[in-house]
Amino acid sequence: MKTLKSVFIGSAIMFLSISMVAQPKPWVVPANFKSMKNPIAVSDASTAAGQALYVKTCAACHGKTGLGDGPKAKSLKTAPGDFLKAESQNQTDGEHFYKTKTGRGDMPKYEGKMSDDDIWNVVNFIRSLKK
Repeated sequence: MKTLKSVFIGSAIMFLSISMVAQPKPWVVPANFKSMKNPIAVSDASTAAGQALYVKTCAACHGKTGLGDGPKAKSLKTAPGDFLKAESQNQTDGEHFYKTKTGRGDMPKYEGKMSDDDIWNVVNFIRSLKK
């Protein structure tokens, strides 16, 4: 029979474990990337190209609609970003570009796998996502 103390300690440990997994470290983006302007104009063609790349390379973790609920999301050490949250939407295009290009932890590095123009198209697609 479990005692109240053992249930409390077990629950506290579970809470701490979940909290530690759910709270990723701040991702510091260099100032020169934060201020970068997207050289690819938003257009139907850019958004469509970005969507095709997103479905192929991002949706498994970030989900089809950008909520961070893709089929691989549960197996990651750090929860993938939810692109519809203000935290993500308030980031500059340059910040999204930097994070996609350089990667970190579970987020793969796309430098050398995707051209800069392709990354910018993905950024344009992410900007098109709405609740």
